[in-house]
Amino acid sequence: MEFQRSDRVGDLLLRVLAELLAREIRDPRVRSINLTGVKLSKDLRHARIFFSVFGAEADKNDALAGLQRATGFIRSKLGKELSLRFVPSIEFSYDDTEAEAQRIESLLRAAKP
Repeated sequence: MEFQRSDRVGDLLLRVLAELLAREIRDPRVRSINLTGVKLSKDLRHARIFFSVFGAEADKNDALAGLQRATGFIRSKLGKELSLRFVPSIEFSYDDTEAEAQRIESLLRAAKP
């Protein structure tokens, strides 16, 4: 199976972004997040970064606000770290895969005699 360049760059972007969040971003709203994935367009100009939050559901909105506030700083740091012609525009999205999996599991338990 062949990987596309957007997949490889997305993995690199995720790794660099995780390091940035751990070391350089001081906002307490983004301390409890976990980056789950990146979806990068084929032309490498748009990136959707998925995250989940450790804690309450209300922390999701705070974390999203913190990430959106730091987007300019993140893009500038990514531009310095990655050797790309264009730094992708960044959009953060909450990844509710775990909550959906728990909901399906509870429905299956309820249906099981």
